[in-house]
Amino acid sequence: MQQNKEEFLAKVNAVSKNTLMETLNIEIVDFGDDFLVARMPVTSKVHQPDGVLHGGATAALAESVGSFASHIFTDIEKYFVRGLEVTANHLKSVKDGFVYAKATFLHKGRTTQLLDIRVTDDNDNLISICRLSTITLPKKK
Repeated sequence: MQQNKEEFLAKVNAVSKNTLMETLNIEIVDFGDDFLVARMPVTSKVHQPDGVLHGGATAALAESVGSFASHIFTDIEKYFVRGLEVTANHLKSVKDGFVYAKATFLHKGRTTQLLDIRVTDDNDNLISICRLSTITLPKKK
């Protein structure tokens, strides 16, 4: 199972080449039946001018992991996923290390999904609470 998990993570992360996820160094690091976890390094690339993690980078992390979760749990041969709305409540500042975003489903419908995304730091402190709604649409033939 560990081998399959490692192969799956490598495949998932390879899809992120030449995207915002690669630009922000966002990496999918864990998954389960109903969750997906990504991490992003907190460096000057994602700081606001006073040297702490930018809320927009946190929102990008949240939307990336949530959309990816909806994508993974959808029949990607027939459907594609788009984000509808993302909200973020920022609770604590971070200057360095990593932040981790864990996306879990609150609602997993055929057409719409709602995800809760909790962003924590290396010490498991809660940094932000985010919500993402996504829509699953059929691919045109």
